Parts: sequence; structure tokens; C-alpha cells
Amino acid sequence: MAALARWCVRNRLLVVVLWLLALGGTATAAVVAGSAYSDDYEVPGTESGRATQLLAEAFPHLGGDSDTVVWHTTAGAVRAVDVEQTMTRTLEKIADLPGVASVSGPYDGQGPAQISKDGRTAYATVVFEDRAEDVDRGEAQAVVDTAQAARGDGLQVELGGSAIALTESSGGHAAEIVGVVVAAVVLFLAFGSLAASALPIATALVGVGTAYAAIALLGHAMTVADFAPMLGLLVGLGVGIDYALFIVTRHRRGLKRGLLVAEAAANAVATTGRAVVFAGATVCLALLGMLTLRLSFLNGVAVAASLTVVLTVAASVTLLPALLSFIGMRALSRRERRRLADHGPQPELPTGLAARWSAFVERHPRLLGALALVVVAVLALPTLSLRLGTSDQGNAPKSATTRQAYDLLAEGFGPGVNGPLTLVTRVQGAEDRLALDNLDTALRAVDGVASVTPVTFDSGGRAAHLTVVPQSSPQSPRTSELVGRLRTEVLPRAEAGTSLDVHVGGVTAGYDDFADVIVGKLPLFVGVVIALGALLLLLAFRSVGIPLKAAVMNVAAVAAAFGVVVAIFQWGWGSELLGLGRAGPIEPFLPVIMVSVLFGLSMDYQVFLVSRMYEEWLETGDNRRAVRVGLAETSRVINSAAVIMISVFLAFVLSGDRVIAMFGIGLAAAVALDAFVLRTLLVPALMHLLGGANWWLPRGLDRRLPRISIEPPECRAAHERLAQAVDASHVLEKEPRPDVRDIAG
Repeated sequence: MAALARWCVRNRLLVVVLWLLALGGTATAAVVAGSAYSDDYEVPGTESGRATQLLAEAFPHLGGDSDTVVWHTTAGAVRAVDVEQTMTRTLEKIADLPGVASVSGPYDGQGPAQISKDGRTAYATVVFEDRAEDVDRGEAQAVVDTAQAARGDGLQVELGGSAIALTESSGGHAAEIVGVVVAAVVLFLAFGSLAASALPIATALVGVGTAYAAIALLGHAMTVADFAPMLGLLVGLGVGIDYALFIVTRHRRGLKRGLLVAEAAANAVATTGRAVVFAGATVCLALLGMLTLRLSFLNGVAVAASLTVVLTVAASVTLLPALLSFIGMRALSRRERRRLADHGPQPELPTGLAARWSAFVERHPRLLGALALVVVAVLALPTLSLRLGTSDQGNAPKSATTRQAYDLLAEGFGPGVNGPLTLVTRVQGAEDRLALDNLDTALRAVDGVASVTPVTFDSGGRAAHLTVVPQSSPQSPRTSELVGRLRTEVLPRAEAGTSLDVHVGGVTAGYDDFADVIVGKLPLFVGVVIALGALLLLLAFRSVGIPLKAAVMNVAAVAAAFGVVVAIFQWGWGSELLGLGRAGPIEPFLPVIMVSVLFGLSMDYQVFLVSRMYEEWLETGDNRRAVRVGLAETSRVINSAAVIMISVFLAFVLSGDRVIAMFGIGLAAAVALDAFVLRTLLVPALMHLLGGANWWLPRGLDRRLPRISIEPPECRAAHERLAQAVDASHVLEKEPRPDVRDIAG
């Protein structure tokens, strides 16, 4: 690592140019190639997946995205002459727009069911030629503009559907800008140097920008969700600024100790840079753990987010030392430079609040440990009521046209009209056709069914479909129960004596199937992620206790983060106030992605905190001293890094995307708990209580494990001397050394 840093310093201009070329090249290629994101939640082999496939084969005209234009009169009725004429002309204009396959309204004699019983609400169905992810945003915007032009006194016109949602205004890049600005302020307060505070942000922006463009290209090679770039941006900015912050802090410490700029940069990368690479590797391993689920939708998210982390780590250990050599001694504030010139190099002692807090934790480990456990338990309680399900446009902010269309349809036609179920089957003979003719009658008698459309056959009479409208909303547990009852009780009776195999599809059925697959594979996934993270820590710290504590802490951080997400998004505690829409269930894929990201991020602070303790332990063999010094020297920078990451994550609430807002709030809560409760309170408290047992490793296992390490070579040499001088059992029993201050390493 030191050799790499020295090369980057010697060839600093080349390094900067290469990174700028990488950024410019990938951005240009992404613009030329365009994006190809997909939100295909279908899981091959599930019943809803088979229903979608059969429907696309037998009824290709239904393959395009289906959206709605809803209008409501505050006075009079939708059948009034002026309203009918206005909306008829509007629907004709929409039918002539590019990308629109068909429009069916309530005034053509075939859609009386599209007018509410009170006569004040009506809707038309607009079918696009392509699926929602392939619809051009401009084409969808043209439909919105044409429909809303019909608005007038007493006539409200709103639109809903997946394609229409593409036109909803989001926070744009406000989230990124706010996050970066807050990070810049925190960095300036921490460093007191404008040049030093700019470098972590510049490094992170270059790495994340390159990754953002690369993810757009990745979408052409594999399935990548449309929120993957924003998720990568969220994670990349957070970890990228933090990683650079740690390296710059170590570099500044070297300058204060009298090292030359090049030597300080090389030392920072050789020491803290190792921890950055290790921490980044743990984040990537946690993210790539999603590959064990074998779901194409999540594979793209895992690879995209991992790519972002890899590029931010690479920028931190190559671009950053080059930039540090450019600014020279300006990495220190003017006051620090004057002090260095007047008094010469001085040791940086762990003083102030950090030192006092470290000593306080050492004196009261039991009390503080119990307090931390109570906080974690309280925050994690809502996780017990976590419910996975469909989050639809009814959860959008009240100001969104999709939310207003959703509410108008629910009020005028019942909540189930926003999420109908589609039943589709192959037909092989007269017995099948007769059974299907009787099926709609049987379905109307089922509890929870509001209405059923007549059976529609394809041109060859070999396939048929019909629509069932539930009485409950798409995200209601009653709708999920109806899906299960249809599949296990109603349809098997209707299929008896025939060759029919009726599949239940639709939004709710698809999400339920997706959630079932995720929940079924979640234990294996979590087990793999925990095992990989624990193995890395075992190899790095040569200890059984360190990885075990880290695994427990990671589970605690994830549980508490989910508790916050459930309280805000599922229980609705402040969701409308924050502009995040109505309360609803949690998306099925969210637990998997958040577990991956949170496990990776939780490892970061564990690595940075324990690696400094480990350095001290290798040199002294004194556990109390190691914990005290490690906490005193790292708590300030960890807290600064946490404030930056929390600010970046919370800023993404401004994105206007409910899923990204969930990620932002969940990750911010996890980082806050991790930095301010777990790593600076519970972990050191437990390490004080366990004493030398923290560093215990069976001799047989020690001989068999390969040796990788985070600490620099001089610390490894100290470890070897310590191992030769004393027996492991003696180390566990030795009396702690006097509590003295120590010079930062």
C-alpha cells in the first residue's frame, strides 16, 4: 500500500488525469448508450410469473403498460353534456399520441362500469405500446399534459399508473447537493482547512460519478433496477467521503509529527488505507451476498452497489494521495501550520472530550453496556411487526396526481379497483370452456370479491383470462388472503374434472410471491453475510471474540434500523409530515438490500475502531490500555464520519422516491446507532468486561489460518515479538499497566 501511495504521489498529475478520463469516458459512453433499467419483480417459477408469461403469449395486446385517466365533478355528473364532450375530445387526442396503443372510456357504450354509482367519477384506460420501464418519459408526459388540459371549473382530472409515475417530479439532484454541502461543513469544522475539507468530497464525487455512469452501462448487460443508481449514489457518497476522511485525518497527523508531505501520504495509505480497503471489502461481500438468492432483479442491484464501493475505495487510495501531494502543507489549518513552525513537531495526545469519554467508559462498563442494550431493544421492537407487501401509488404524497387518481378511484369504485387480480389459463376443450363460463359466477360468491369481469378468450380459443376486483386495497392483508384462498380452495374446485390450470396474477399476487421467495431465502442469505464478515474479522484480528461481537452488533444495528423504518413507513409516524406519503407495508426486496448494506456499513466502524485497539494491543499486551487509547483516538473521527454519513443518507429523503427514502432513513438510523451507541459505548464496554479474552485465539486455529492483516508491518513485527516473549495464557492473566496517556500512532 505504501508503494502504491508513493507512486501516486510521484505521478500525481498522471493519476488525476487518468481518473478524469475514466469519469469522462464512462459518462460519455452512458449518454451515448442510454439507460436500460428494469423493474421486473417477476420470479420465474412462481404462479404470478406463469400468469404473466401466459398472458403475454396469448394476449400480446395486453403487454403494454395500462394507465388510467380519472375525472371527477364537484357539481353535476360526468354524463353532463359539457363534461362528456370535453373528455371525449381529450381521450381522442390521447389516442392519437405517439406510444399510445389504445384508449377505452366510459362513453363508447362498452364501458358503463367505468362510471361510479354516484355519477361523479369516471375513468378511461390508456394502454401504451410498451411496458412501463420501456415507455419514453416524453410520451407519458404528453398524455399527462393532454389530460390535464381538460381541467376546468368543477372538473378535476388526474392520472395514475406506472408509466404516468415516470413524470412525477422528484427532488432531482437536491438530495445529493444537500448531502455534499452538509458534509463540506462538517469536514471544514473538523479540519479547519478549506483545502483538506474539499479533498474527501472531490475524491468521493469522482469515484461515485464514474460508478453512476458505469451502472447505466451495466443495465445493458444484466437486469438493473431503476433505483440502483440512486442507491449506489447514496452508499457511495456516504462511504466515499468517510473513507477519504479517515485517510486525510491520518495524513494530517503525520504532518503534525514532522513527516514530509509525501511520507505522510504514504504512511496514511499504508495504515488507514489498509483499513479502508478492508472495510470496503466487507461492504462488497455483504452486498454480493445477495447473489446467493439467485434473483436477477437483486443481482443487478448487488453488482451495481458493489461497483460503486470498489471505485470509491480505489479513488481513496490512489486519487486522494495524489491530491494530498498537490495541496502540500495546506492540509493543515493556518493555526496548525503556525504552531508547527513555532514549536516544531509535537505528539498528538488523545485529550479533550474523546479522552474523558474513553476514561468514563472504562470506569462504568456495566452501567453503560446495559444502557446501550436498552436503547437498541426499544428501537428494535417495531421490527417484530414488519409486514412485507405492496406499496403502491396510494402511498405517494398527497400532492401527486397518481395519489389523487388512486384516491378518486378508491372512493368512487372501491379500493380494490386499484389492484385487480388477473386469472389466466389455457383452454383445451368444451369442458374447459363450460367450466370457465361458470367460473365468474362462482367467483362473485367468494368472500372478499367485489366484481368479476366476463371471461375473454384469445383469437384461437386456446387461452382465456378474466379480472377479479377485490373489496380491499392492493396492500391490504385481506387481498393477500383472497389470493391464497383463490389458489388453494376456489380454483381447485373449479378445475376439478377439467384440464384447466388457472393461474392468479396481478400486482398483489406478484408481490406476495416475491415476498414469499425472499422470506424463504432470507435465513440462508443472512447466515452467509454474517459468516463471511466474521471470517474476515477473524483473519484480520486473529481473535474469536472480535468477530462474534461484531456479528451480534451488526444484527442489533439492522434490527434497530428496521424498527425505525417500520415506525415511519408502516405505522405512519410522521410519514405524511415528511412528505413520504401514506403509511403502508414494506417492499419485499427492501430487507435483503438493507441487510446487505447495513452489514457492510456496520463493519466499517468496527474495523476502524478495533484496528487502532489492535495496534495498541500488539505493542503492549494491555487490553484496558488498548481499548482506552483506541476509543480515545478514533471516537472523534468516527463521530465526524458518522455525522457526514447520516447527513448524506437523510438528504436522500428529498429524492421524492419512497424506496430511496426508506433506504436513506434506515441507513441513517443504523449509522447513528452504530457510531454513537454501539461502537463508542457498547463495544468498548464489552471489551473492558472481557479483558484479554477479547484477543484469544486457539493455537491450533492460529497455525491453520492464513495471515492477512490490517495493521502496518511495524505492528506485525511487534506482534511477533510479543508472541515470542510471553505465552498466550500469561497475556490473559497479566495485570493491567498503569493508566497513562499514549502518543497517537
